[in-house]
Amino acid sequence: MNIKLLPREKVFRDPVHNYIHVQHQVILDLINTPEFQRLRRIKQLGVADYVFQGAEHTRFTHSLGVYEITRQICDNFAVNYPTQTPGDGLWDDNERLVALCAALLHDIGHGPYSHTFEHIFDTDHEAITRRILTDPSTKVNAVLREVAPDFPEKVASVIAHTYPNPQVVQMISSQIDADRMDYLLRDAYFTGTKYGEFDLTRILRVMRPYRGGIGFDANGMHAVEDYIVGRFQMYQQVYFHPVSRSMEMILTHLLERAKTLYEAGKFDTRFNPRLLIPFFEHQFNLQDYLRLDDGVLNTYFTYWLDYPDLVLQDLASRFLSRRPLKSVAFTTQTARLLPQLKALVAEAGFDPAYYTAENDSFDLPYDQYDPSVADPKTQIEIIQRDGTLEELSTLSPLVAAISGKAIGDKRFYFPKVMLSKKADDLFAGTYARFQTYILNDSLIDPR
Repeated sequence: MNIKLLPREKVFRDPVHNYIHVQHQVILDLINTPEFQRLRRIKQLGVADYVFQGAEHTRFTHSLGVYEITRQICDNFAVNYPTQTPGDGLWDDNERLVALCAALLHDIGHGPYSHTFEHIFDTDHEAITRRILTDPSTKVNAVLREVAPDFPEKVASVIAHTYPNPQVVQMISSQIDADRMDYLLRDAYFTGTKYGEFDLTRILRVMRPYRGGIGFDANGMHAVEDYIVGRFQMYQQVYFHPVSRSMEMILTHLLERAKTLYEAGKFDTRFNPRLLIPFFEHQFNLQDYLRLDDGVLNTYFTYWLDYPDLVLQDLASRFLSRRPLKSVAFTTQTARLLPQLKALVAEAGFDPAYYTAENDSFDLPYDQYDPSVADPKTQIEIIQRDGTLEELSTLSPLVAAISGKAIGDKRFYFPKVMLSKKADDLFAGTYARFQTYILNDSLIDPR
């Protein structure tokens, strides 16, 4: 492999890690590719800045952070756990460059407003990431090929979890990896919350390689517990915030309305979203995808403020001007009442297809390994003094209490006006009947 070091280490200032250190020419070259620079124009948390106004950080800054944590892991392993003989389960520093490149590029395939866009247009950011790495038309691929002809495929295989060294894969993707550790700390910092904070320095210090992957010294277990609890709190308080989910629902319906109008041949050509048409027609290529970012979508939404279709116009206005839908929690038992609520929303003059939504958000804070499930998770192993491995939740009552339990809720979204108390409103009676179904933020049967 052609491994070229910079004549002098380059550093990037970072609010989370202070400095991000770059020693390899290939890392600097990858950062300077147009595909990677595009990540500056895609927000890490999508629409969360409608709730936490500081959450304007990007996939670019997060990707650099994941690289930096991975670099620190490699440094720790190289100093404290260097391989002595092949197959001894210790760290082979020849794996450093593939780990660093995979860390840096792990999110390069994200689209605008990432997960909402994926849902509407049936894209897969991980598959697109692997394609960006391996497609000869990209600058990223050209840079990776300068290391070795097969290097792009090696890096892509880390993203695909098929790379033969499990230590490298688990650095980037496991229940406690560089990706999760950076986004928890970074999202906590930019949202102004404290839930996601944990002792990164201690966790990196107690992290150790072994033949099956990466484990943690027993004396560092409490730092790992703190990370698990922090992740749990961030999902409940930030990632699953009802207003963020509301804005996602508006964005989803806005794109769905535009797609429906286009597919019906009714889209006003004066407002054609030229860069979205390949996605409306399900015939997009990699270059079509790479032209999109958050700003492109926002520009089209601004045009649509004057669009003749009142639904599209109103949804664009609601999204750009932050007018979220309201919501109420429901359960499996009360879900049977949703058709009645949708009927009342329609009675008030709103199309339920675009002005109501059902959203469920659930997360597994921690899960033990189960090879029988479709997507088995890599469990967290605590390394005892004698070298034996113990799974985290068998040692920690705190982690055991939330292990394997999906945490979250189901919510029904509807226009805010349905909660109006104005007696002189034309639809006052409709609103009053609607409100009889709600008590303490929960859906109830009023009978």
